Amino acid sequence: MTGRLPASPQPPAPPPPAGVPGWVGLALLAIAAIFLLKAAKTVALPVTVAVLFTFVLAPPVRGLQRRGIPPSLGAGMVLLALLGTLLLFGSTLITPAAAWWERAPSNLQQLMDAFDRLRAALPGRALVATPDSAALREQLRSEGMALTRVLVSETGYFTISAAATTILLYFMLVSEQWLVTCTLQALPQRRTRLLVLSGLAEAQRDIGRFLTTLTLLNIGLGVATGLALHALGLPNPVMWGALAAALHFVFYIGPVITTLLLLLAGISSFSTASQMLAPALAFLVLNAIESNFLGPWLMGRRLRLNPVFVFLSVMVWGWMWGMAGALIAVPLLLGLRSACRRVRRLRLLGLYIGDPRDASS
Repeated sequence: MTGRLPASPQPPAPPPPAGVPGWVGLALLAIAAIFLLKAAKTVALPVTVAVLFTFVLAPPVRGLQRRGIPPSLGAGMVLLALLGTLLLFGSTLITPAAAWWERAPSNLQQLMDAFDRLRAALPGRALVATPDSAALREQLRSEGMALTRVLVSETGYFTISAAATTILLYFMLVSEQWLVTCTLQALPQRRTRLLVLSGLAEAQRDIGRFLTTLTLLNIGLGVATGLALHALGLPNPVMWGALAAALHFVFYIGPVITTLLLLLAGISSFSTASQMLAPALAFLVLNAIESNFLGPWLMGRRLRLNPVFVFLSVMVWGWMWGMAGALIAVPLLLGLRSACRRVRRLRLLGLYIGDPRDASS
């Protein structure tokens, strides 16, 4: 009778090779996504802007639907009102800007002369180098054609992107409820559906409130800036007020650009150092009041964010998509915070994005 041989002991399994930590893979994935979004700017930017505006404009469309107006007609009415407001606002900039562009050569000469006057009025003027105005004018003249080509190309790209964004926004407003319903039905678990639905509601509420409050604040800042510049005697105060309101949508970068432009406008318009500096200083005072007192009071605790992450968001999105990316950086950060509050692995990131004063209280 043959018996079965006893099984030989199996050697212990070798330990698994040391793998790459999980956070490294996530970091590499995030870097790849950033560069992919930068390369896909032509398609990704209109889609992102349309989604953000859908969050803001969907409640008015639903309100019109409750009054018996179908979504196809309500979305058209809301879009026409938005485009009319933007065109009305843009008309305050286009006409003065076109007139300024026609006077660019004479403005350049006035600016060079004003630099000489400012250098003579400042103490320690011997240490301030005088720019070679003739060389500068020659350089600007030689690069004028290249600048014109760039402006024409950017205008064409902006027109196409704006048209694509408007069309996509209309279709998303019409089918917004259908898209949300299909998304929820595709999720298998009831808890996940509730989390997604509450996250969408919170993001829509926060982004809509943020953009509405920011628009009102910027309109007030623009009006105050225009009145202050009118009192100071700066030409075209309406244009400068509208420009200050528009640029103030870009956090940190917009006020810096406005200050520099007003400094150049003051230098080219006035003859004394105090008058040259007055427009920029007046805007800095108004901007400080808005940023430190009115803005935080009107925004409220719910919309407070970590200034470090706000600045990083503006930098990253501005690098990827230019000025348009910088404009939508903060609304995207609000949407990311809503997602972080509902995904367990991202809750730490959500704490960093929130206001540090909330964590310490």
